[in-house]
Amino acid sequence: MLDDPFKLSTVFEDHRLLLSGPLVDVALAVKAAIDGGSLASFLVFDDMTGAVVDLDLHGSLADVVERLSQPAQQYPGRFGPGLNTLPAPVVDEPCEPRGRGRPKLGVVAREVTLLPRQWDWLSTQSGGVSATLRRLVDEAKRSGLTREQRRAMQAAAYQFMTAIAGDMPGYEESIRALFAADSPMLVQCMAGWPADISAHAVRLAFGEPVSPVA
Repeated sequence: MLDDPFKLSTVFEDHRLLLSGPLVDVALAVKAAIDGGSLASFLVFDDMTGAVVDLDLHGSLADVVERLSQPAQQYPGRFGPGLNTLPAPVVDEPCEPRGRGRPKLGVVAREVTLLPRQWDWLSTQSGGVSATLRRLVDEAKRSGLTREQRRAMQAAAYQFMTAIAGDMPGYEESIRALFAADSPMLVQCMAGWPADISAHAVRLAFGEPVSPVA
């Protein structure tokens, strides 16, 4: 089976989320950072499974893109300065390749028609009308998930958390909260973790988006 260069992935530079998007964009962002002299540790994750993605970044940008469409191979456990490639055991729209920095959220403005009483109710909610509508959509999506889908999301979050935060304080308590589907407790247990890591874990487990850093 060929690798999918457009599968949604996320890369962390140390404990900072560098980019989320198609795998080809993520791979090129990592290569750009390493070629630019970064000594950070990079971990790339498959957003569907939470598994670490192995990358071979040798050669030119065209070489990297071409390899992503070739049959999967086994590469060395470490590439370049600080790139971890551990063995492997929803979602923003595909975006244009970017350099370093946090990707923008794909917010789209469209007309919404509601009854006056519905507008009145929205106006009383904290966070504003747009934030409330986004939250209601996310809650509706989560409530419609099957048991198998929920388990798959929990498994993806577990893979991610184990790979990047297995030695962080509160890890075991966080895993218990994860499989209990207790999102408030999960957030509480991850309170001491880097913000990008805890936000991405919640996103994988419950479908919540990653909040941008100002």
